[in-house]
Amino acid sequence: MAKGKFIAYYRVSTAKQGVSGLGLEAQRTAVEDYLNGGRWTLVDEFKEVESGKHSNRPALAKALAACRVHGATLIIAKLDRLARNVAFISALMEAGVEFTAVDFPQANRLTVHILAAVAEHEALMISQRTKAALAAAKKRGVVLGGDRAGIIASQSTKGVKASVRVRREQARRRAADLLPIIDAIRAEGITSALQIAAALNERGIHAPRGGEWQAVQVQRVLKLGDAL
Repeated sequence: MAKGKFIAYYRVSTAKQGVSGLGLEAQRTAVEDYLNGGRWTLVDEFKEVESGKHSNRPALAKALAACRVHGATLIIAKLDRLARNVAFISALMEAGVEFTAVDFPQANRLTVHILAAVAEHEALMISQRTKAALAAAKKRGVVLGGDRAGIIASQSTKGVKASVRVRREQARRRAADLLPIIDAIRAEGITSALQIAAALNERGIHAPRGGEWQAVQVQRVLKLGDAL
């Protein structure tokens, strides 16, 4: 039985399907049938008319943002509605969102990792071919190498900086997800950080590191929002 929070994402490939609603309704029915009987909450649903060959899908981006905000699972009717190219698979992995497909319930983020591993394997093969080419060049007398200690130190520094950038980007993305909700709360006349924190808690939205919201966390999100 399904349980927990879910965000539904429906996609059709043509404008005709989108207008008729036939494709969308079939997907909605499949999702509702799958969830039926469990302890679940369908928080929201997003619809999109877009070719599967394209990774730029605004509605899906909003669905992923809603999943992060509510700690929900993305649910789709068919697995092929999610990914048909490596760029999109990578984006889904980076989104940090769990998902389930009605036609393939066993699929999860691990499945996505496996799909991405195919592309990673190709990158490895390219790397191996490059190393083989360098080895051949060395045999021909081409001078290779350099200050390896300096290179290692430089790579270590780059790794630390990259880690900091990732954490900052995650915080900015989280703020971007939350700001529309906070703006809606403010529109209701709730303006103080403490009141906003209480409103977020009432909506069941978890704080960045889990647990309930505190005023200081709201202030941090607002500060990040000012910099966006």
